[in-house]
Amino acid sequence: MTACVWDDLPGQVRAVGYLRSAVESGSVAHAYLFVGPTGVGKKSAARALACALFCADPTGCGSCPACHRVKNGTHPDLHLVRPEGVAGYMVEQVRGITHDVHLKPIEAPRKVYVLEDAAGLKAESANAFLKTLEEPPADVVIVLLATDVDDVLPTLVSRCHVVRFSPVPPSLALGLVIERTGAEESDARAALAAADGVIPRAIAFLASPGRQRARRAILDLLKRLAVMDGHDVLLGARELLTEVRAPVDETKTAQADELADAREYLTKGAASDMEKRHKRELTFREREGIAEIMSVTESWLRDCLVLSRGADELIENADAADASAEIASVITVPAALAALEAVKTARSRMAYNVSPQLVVEAMLFDIQEVLRCPR
Repeated sequence: MTACVWDDLPGQVRAVGYLRSAVESGSVAHAYLFVGPTGVGKKSAARALACALFCADPTGCGSCPACHRVKNGTHPDLHLVRPEGVAGYMVEQVRGITHDVHLKPIEAPRKVYVLEDAAGLKAESANAFLKTLEEPPADVVIVLLATDVDDVLPTLVSRCHVVRFSPVPPSLALGLVIERTGAEESDARAALAAADGVIPRAIAFLASPGRQRARRAILDLLKRLAVMDGHDVLLGARELLTEVRAPVDETKTAQADELADAREYLTKGAASDMEKRHKRELTFREREGIAEIMSVTESWLRDCLVLSRGADELIENADAADASAEIASVITVPAALAALEAVKTARSRMAYNVSPQLVVEAMLFDIQEVLRCPR
């Protein structure tokens, strides 16, 4: 069978079949809502849909210039949009999208708009978007992404074709990361743990020396956390944030190369749009780095818990197994759950835009309290 862009969506036979059939039969809807857990491939599916619509081959060959640029996020007719406000999409941002929707495609026969975190379309911003979502131009396809239908306002859901994505089994995710990177199983497990099970993020993690150094710094601090004094915890939190921000420089370098390669075919306006996207991506990458502190911490605490129950085969951070085993020998299930709750609280605080420094410090102190009295 000839390879195509849909092959990059493992475990999504039903969703892929539905979308492929729509493209190949010429019955693509004007608006879709892709729903499913984080990391199942919703954004990859939106890119695949764009490839299939832009490519001369309706299956989306994945290898032509148009497909390559869609995959890289540099195609001028693919618009990937994230909320710009702390609490979600701002009305001004939505109005900008609705204006842009009515402009003609630059190169492809259609334009595709992918709005991440559709739950961020609240009452006012959603109302500003309803007419466009219901009746976009004939050459426009809009894709909203969300984890659950119930997270999205019913007025938006009713105007979309809902496509559901299934969770990817951990064994399949692990196998794919190993296959695509050549990593050892232990390294692939650690990468998936740091990336919250998101396959593309895990692959990117393994390609980033900076992110791997940050992970080692997090684990090293956790190993020493129980015996650290308050000053050392504060210093450790500051050093962790410095470590996770360092990989942003890798992103800046990649962006500079991308912009240099794209300038030859981008209009001045499109180049400006790319620069704005790059700035948003840097902000996102910084927040992603902070999220990785929590993901690695959470996975290490889970290792302590599963080791305490004798489930050694489930550990995700083999290179920190000695420290995990030491904690596992004394920690109780309620104590482990209390430590994991501290990570959950930290994630919630980050969602409300609390200072990352304060969030990480509070999380570490809460976990330290549990580790010092693990009964």
